[in-house]
Amino acid sequence: MHALSPRQRATLVRLAGGLLIAALFAAHAFHLLELPLVSSLENLAYDGLIRRQAETAPPSEAVVILDIDEKSLASEKLGRWPWSRDRISDLIALIFDHYQASVLGFDVVFSEPDRSSGLESLRALAEGELRANPDFQRSLRRLEPQLDYDGRFENTIAARPVVMGYYFSGDAAAGRTGGLPAPVLLAEDLAGMDAMIASLKGYGANLERFAAAALVGGHFNPVVDRDGMVRRVPALIDFEGDYYESLALASARLYWAIQDSTRGAALRLQSIEPLGPERTAAGRLEFLRVGRRTLPVDQEANVFVPYGKFGATFRYVSALDVLEKKLPVEMLSGKAVIVGATAPGLVDLRATPLSGIFPGVEVHANVLSALIEPERAVNLPHRPSWLMGVELLANLVVVGLLALLLAWLAPVPSTAALGVSAAAAAGAQVWLWESGLVFHAATLLLATFAIYLWNMAYGYFVEARTKRQFADLFGQYVPPELVEKMAENPERYDMSGRRKELTVLFSDVRGFTSISEQLSPTDLAVYINEYLTGMSTVIRDEGGTLDKYIGDAIMAFWGAPVDEPRHPLRGVTAALRMREELKRMIEAFRVRGWPELAIGVGLSSGDMTVGDMGSKVRKAYTVMGDAVNLGSRLEGLTKQYGAFCLVPSATREACEEIVFREMDTVRVKGKAEPVTIYEPECFASDASDTLRKELDLWHATIRLMRAQRWDEALSQLSLLEEVLRREQREDHRVGVLREKIERLRAFPPGADWDGVTNFETK
Repeated sequence: MHALSPRQRATLVRLAGGLLIAALFAAHAFHLLELPLVSSLENLAYDGLIRRQAETAPPSEAVVILDIDEKSLASEKLGRWPWSRDRISDLIALIFDHYQASVLGFDVVFSEPDRSSGLESLRALAEGELRANPDFQRSLRRLEPQLDYDGRFENTIAARPVVMGYYFSGDAAAGRTGGLPAPVLLAEDLAGMDAMIASLKGYGANLERFAAAALVGGHFNPVVDRDGMVRRVPALIDFEGDYYESLALASARLYWAIQDSTRGAALRLQSIEPLGPERTAAGRLEFLRVGRRTLPVDQEANVFVPYGKFGATFRYVSALDVLEKKLPVEMLSGKAVIVGATAPGLVDLRATPLSGIFPGVEVHANVLSALIEPERAVNLPHRPSWLMGVELLANLVVVGLLALLLAWLAPVPSTAALGVSAAAAAGAQVWLWESGLVFHAATLLLATFAIYLWNMAYGYFVEARTKRQFADLFGQYVPPELVEKMAENPERYDMSGRRKELTVLFSDVRGFTSISEQLSPTDLAVYINEYLTGMSTVIRDEGGTLDKYIGDAIMAFWGAPVDEPRHPLRGVTAALRMREELKRMIEAFRVRGWPELAIGVGLSSGDMTVGDMGSKVRKAYTVMGDAVNLGSRLEGLTKQYGAFCLVPSATREACEEIVFREMDTVRVKGKAEPVTIYEPECFASDASDTLRKELDLWHATIRLMRAQRWDEALSQLSLLEEVLRREQREDHRVGVLREKIERLRAFPPGADWDGVTNFETK
């Protein structure tokens, strides 16, 4: 087996980390563990959707809240709470007999006898001091029905559709006060259901006589989530194996029964039937059927509260205004009325997605309204089991695929993948919400974001460290953009020696000794630093690898460590740009009064050995070989020919885009084979007609010289000099060539001359 490359190892580590994160979030989705951050985000998303729905929800037309408000408590008629049962009986009678309300539900508990009438004191006198007083006994028997406020209250609720409220507690030590109504379901009714209904131990209920007198009762317990928010209410609560309905559900059942009775049917509360996902009496609890209506619940028999706009959904009417008949009858006629308190000291405030100070009575009013007002188009949010299955599948498949994908992708496509997946998850949640379904996209969102962060963090802290090490290794030689490219696949690059076709460049300042004598040490340092910086920038801009500085000399090469198929062209282009940079520097140095700058450049292309070479004491990434030596020799010959740059045939032939001037055929020191050398003039697209005419005359002169036709060669050269005079230009190379021809004419090389100029020095 082949060993894994560093990049493959990094990908596997990123993949393993991503899959581990995916598994962690999948465990949360499967309820094997809970991730608090995910739960919090799920709640935030849900709350946002609830608030969005509440803003557009129409006001309720069927539910009214009878308010035990500050005005009522301040009145002489009612006074402070608790009011006498006599007054409450008057209030109930008015609500039904005068205002013709349909149903009345109490978000209030009457757990203690009313002794405000003084009846107990009179009975004590009748049994004691006034036992023998017949007048007192007769008067007591006559007044007793009027002074028995609890009895009157009992008779009042027994004769009317009243729902008595109560509460359960989870603490058995809190006790059990009052009497519970009859349960709506028994343990055997849920025998075939997979339900996890909350089982509570204690309760605070109404006096048994009131519980027995009322047609129905319902608890007003909310479900308080870990963050203190009320988002659901339990439709059913388990107490000692029996199941009791909520205030909203009991009020709705009674409301439906009243409606049915107006159509001639007997007043009969419809039974409650638990149903599973397929609306059958088996499987995971998902619905409660009440007659022909189906109520969506979760496995704990909880109902999501479909909140309307806070303060604008329900009409609050003052208990005092009702008692004094100040309201129009139609305001309560046919309505379901819930009694609750908003007065300070009595109000039951809850934290909800809409507000941190939300009246508890309005929580139940929202559920009741959704049950009895389907025309409001405010759905009871539902979270069916099939949708939970979709969530699990999405977390297993989508998150797993993203873990695989992000391990391979670069940052930009990874960010795009994150954006697409996040937008899809959020869009799915909103779209399903519009259909009344509660989809939790938070697990999917956080899982993808966590995997994205893992990959980015790994890339930054681990891969970036590798890239920094790589940059430290090659950055001093190679342009930053090439280092970045190399770092993407570091396994492809190393500093070990290898044979490769490259192009090498040498440049040197002419007369540097003279320059150094004319400048102070400080100015000389600035002079050479600016020169080296300018030329090095050109080389790096052209993708060259800076090998070294040798005093004022520069050595660079193309084609390693990053492959460059057109390395000869990049090298020659760099030389042409160096010539332009030299002109700029000459002007800048002249302004400072510094000596004029002149350089020579030698280029050579061919096979070379490239790698980290040197001793145990010091190594350098460099090139060696005959082609390298040739480049160095050509740089030295530039002064001999008055040329700025010289290249051999191998370099010229690889640069069709460049116009060259043939300079000579030479045999440099250390090489037996002659080499034809050229100077690059410009890009072919930039060559003028005048330049092409000059080159024609120049090359004709070279051919005549090699043919030893000295006079004709000098004649051609004179024509070239005439062209230059007309152009008002000087070309030092023409003078050098004239001197050479005249020297050959004076000392002919002989008939066997091959046209090659031999150099015995470097």
